[in-house]
Amino acid sequence: MSDSGTRAHADSGAFSPLKQPVFAVLWAATVLGNTGSFMRDVASAWLVTDLSASPAAIALVQAAGTLPIFLLAIPAGVLSDILDRRKFLIAIQLLLAAVSICLMVLSHLGLLSVSSIVALTFLGGIGAALMGPTWQAIVPELVPRSDVKNAVALNSLGINIARSIGPAAGGLLLAAFGAAVTYGADVLSYVFVIAALIWWPRAKGADDVLSERFAGAFRAGLRYARASKELHVVLLRTAVFFACASAVWALLPLVGRNLLAGDARFYGIMLGCVGAGAIIGALILPSLRKRLDADQLLLGVASVTAVVMAVLALGPPKPLALAALLLLGAAWIVALTTLNGAAQAILPNWVRGRALAVYLTVFNGAMTAGSLCWGLVAQELGVPATLIIGAACLLLAGLAFHRVRLPKGEADLAASNHWPEPLTAEPVAHDRGPVLVLIEYRVARAERPAFLEALNRLSHERRRDGAYRWGVTEDAADPDAIVEWFMVESWAEHLRQHKRVSKADADLQAEAIRFHLGPTKPAVRHFLTVEAML
Repeated sequence: MSDSGTRAHADSGAFSPLKQPVFAVLWAATVLGNTGSFMRDVASAWLVTDLSASPAAIALVQAAGTLPIFLLAIPAGVLSDILDRRKFLIAIQLLLAAVSICLMVLSHLGLLSVSSIVALTFLGGIGAALMGPTWQAIVPELVPRSDVKNAVALNSLGINIARSIGPAAGGLLLAAFGAAVTYGADVLSYVFVIAALIWWPRAKGADDVLSERFAGAFRAGLRYARASKELHVVLLRTAVFFACASAVWALLPLVGRNLLAGDARFYGIMLGCVGAGAIIGALILPSLRKRLDADQLLLGVASVTAVVMAVLALGPPKPLALAALLLLGAAWIVALTTLNGAAQAILPNWVRGRALAVYLTVFNGAMTAGSLCWGLVAQELGVPATLIIGAACLLLAGLAFHRVRLPKGEADLAASNHWPEPLTAEPVAHDRGPVLVLIEYRVARAERPAFLEALNRLSHERRRDGAYRWGVTEDAADPDAIVEWFMVESWAEHLRQHKRVSKADADLQAEAIRFHLGPTKPAVRHFLTVEAML
């Protein structure tokens, strides 16, 4: 089937995951829960403008919500792989409900302050940090493999439906009934989410003798992220874009209050326009992808976002500002989907949650640092000048990094299972290690440069899948004898490494093996550390 035919088929089934009852119920509950969260956030952001006129204080609330995700996304990704995901999600929802109950009670008693809002926003950010990777990790459990990409896209669409409804509803409730009622509506939304999670008939997973523990899984995730050059490109483009674009989010409450002379209801409408624009952006994205590649899309949305920031800096009439925010929402969802899609396309299943957690860490780190920096700049130069500077930085960065191409993610990352079980004289304890693996080649001297180049490409795969050291040596007495070696921290980790090798990795290994001159395949030997006897 042609690429265009494949894409058309995928587009026609964009809503097919909703035919799965469990996915449909959890998706609807998630939309409701996110709607409540946006209602809570708009109430908190607006209350801070009542309590303090400082741009730094406004930006601090934004940073308090994103900083925990920056700090905890990677541990959360590990936990999502080693804990019962349903129970973990229920516990997170209870934490988030407790945060909103505290905000509701303090607001009702008139005891809310900037410090209490920041502290409770930080706790809510902890819940969001723990929840993000876990929600992404359960998608393959809810839909058939062929529907996973469509389910991910629907989750993104659901978030933006909530973003279009929540802020506007929150602004209306805040203006009509006050903050306590707005926070109470958020509390009610968690009841529905928890009920859906309890209803979810999740099958109990089979015991795995090679299941990872937290520390080992954490190290494995970091090793993968450190060794994956393709992931590095995605993380760089993510950090640059969102650090610059965070200016508009950090200062949007002040734009609504000071530059546009709006009230809480209007601020909610502003955010609702952003959400509505995001829905429009999600719907037109398939058409845009047929005409533009990922790098062109990212440059385009950087340009659109920069123009929107410049327009808002001028304090335009309200209808023009709302139209600009529609464009901002569309550009924002295209940027999020493009970068997240690039990350998803290059990640194998075994490390997907942890590597996506690294992506979330960079994304939220850029948003946090950017919000704080732009808030401090606005403190000194004012909101309009800061937005103009941010727009210029975003446009220049988009042009400068356009040459750093995003990976296409065309490699086959399905497990190849082509490594034979290692030969052992007797059973080896799983915690024994480290393990030294030797692969012995014979390569003609004339072929050595091409062979070493192939091994260098293979080295990244070794490190991604579990090796913490890698090297190549030659026999001093026989230069045609070359040994590739790598070290793995334990026998269990090496057995996991056998299961992690993908079909694309198998192709890299075949490329190196074709230089081998021996009548049989290169010999593979495993060495275990022996405790010295004194």
